[in-house]
Amino acid sequence: MIKKYLLAWLALLALLALLWPAEMRPHPRLIQGLVVVAMLAIGSLLPRDELQQVLKRWPTVLGGTLAQYLTMPLLANLFGRLFNLGPDMLLGVVLVGCVPGAMASNVLTMLARGNVSYSISLTTCSTLLSPLFVPLAIYLSVGEQSNVGPILDSFWQLLGMVVAPVVIGHLASRQWPRLALTAERLAPPIANIAILLVIAMVIARNQGSIFGITPALVATLAAINFLGYLLGYAIGKRMGLDEAMRRALTLEIGMQNSGVGAALALLLFENRPDVAIPPVFYMIGCMVTGTILARWWGQSSPNTAEPTEEDETETLRETDRQA
Repeated sequence: MIKKYLLAWLALLALLALLWPAEMRPHPRLIQGLVVVAMLAIGSLLPRDELQQVLKRWPTVLGGTLAQYLTMPLLANLFGRLFNLGPDMLLGVVLVGCVPGAMASNVLTMLARGNVSYSISLTTCSTLLSPLFVPLAIYLSVGEQSNVGPILDSFWQLLGMVVAPVVIGHLASRQWPRLALTAERLAPPIANIAILLVIAMVIARNQGSIFGITPALVATLAAINFLGYLLGYAIGKRMGLDEAMRRALTLEIGMQNSGVGAALALLLFENRPDVAIPPVFYMIGCMVTGTILARWWGQSSPNTAEPTEEDETETLRETDRQA
């Protein structure tokens, strides 16, 4: 029910957040805690040999991750300045471009008949490298307009809020098989609910600013999303990836983990609430466009790529897990 009607739940919670009493605004630390819960759940769902898979095919994984961390911050900075956004909105848009890929891209890759294993590898790699790339991308984009202190703090925030929970969840599920079986049933709804609540809480904290969204911001986010998909597919083709892996890379680049971006904005720039607005709207927008693209791919043409030995092994492993 949660996964199937994710967009409906997102719209409902956003509406409730707009009606939430202003004097009962959630604290940023509560939002941070929900992100940690989501990342723990995601880490527990990673296949046992996922890190080995990342290392085994490191050229394509690293190439896709670098493509994401180069194209999205550049697009965010370019269109944010082109549409003459204010300093706070520009910083929020840059955060959209800097954060790692969203876990939803893995589900939509399966819907699009893409290479799910490659998608998971990309998300894992971009998440683990986010404490290094996100502060660097923010500084290079808007360092002259923002206090350097919060940018440096983002390294520790991402390390504690994103990377550490993923690693802990993954190691725990490997150490205790019963925990892994429980996680397969409970972790997906827990992660989805946590991210939905993060978005709702950010909206609740920024009720006054939400209604002030401008056409320029909408155009900026739409351009980033559309060109992210387009460049993702083109780069995948340039890298020599097959069709299934190109679809995975396209969705990974175009869909960003904006829930993390919104939480990061509130924690690092608490006195600048407008910074959190672009990640919230991008989260909603990329879920809509990503779902449309994945369904079109899944229905318009089959996956014509020949299955590799890795894919066949992963399919057998998934069958064993389900059994």
